[in-house]
Amino acid sequence: MSERIFETVVTTCSPEGAVHIAPMGVRYAEGAVVLKPFRPSHTLDNILSTRRAVLNVLTDVRVFAGCVTGRRSWPTVPVNAPDGTVAVRLACAHSHVLLQLAEVQDDAQRPVLRLVRMHEAQHSFFAGFNRAQAAVIEGAVLVSRLHLLPREKVETELGYLRIAIAKTAGPEELEAWGWLQEAVALHRALAPEAA
Repeated sequence: MSERIFETVVTTCSPEGAVHIAPMGVRYAEGAVVLKPFRPSHTLDNILSTRRAVLNVLTDVRVFAGCVTGRRSWPTVPVNAPDGTVAVRLACAHSHVLLQLAEVQDDAQRPVLRLVRMHEAQHSFFAGFNRAQAAVIEGAVLVSRLHLLPREKVETELGYLRIAIAKTAGPEELEAWGWLQEAVALHRALAPEAA
């Protein structure tokens, strides 16, 4: 059986308080949240420095698409942690979980971080994803891997995802999809032989 990965957005702060927002696949194992950030990354550096992260559950897929296309400035609000920890969550999050680093399994490329829940809160009703939102999330994953994937695989998968966009997208999903399309076009223009 394959490992189940859930697409969320993780917010972290540097020791100086600079906020970093990153879409990230997370795993749940034995009550812990498992993150496997690549080296180098601000998320990894921030968690190792502060031992804190916030997992955000949201349906505004513009955050996923925006982060992989250079749009990383999203409204945040402070998290009221029981121990006075400084952390932030996304303002658009339906819920959040404040996490504390419990264990690090070091690796040269992708360390495994096990984090435990310190505090969690529900902010609004989560109705689930529509097909266009799921398509944007999958498109964002593709865009984050443009440098790794063959052009025909990207074209085939984007073509399939366009069906869900055409049938179920609202204004937010259309905006996010447009950002992803721009990123693909830019990648092709800058690296036509690889794209």
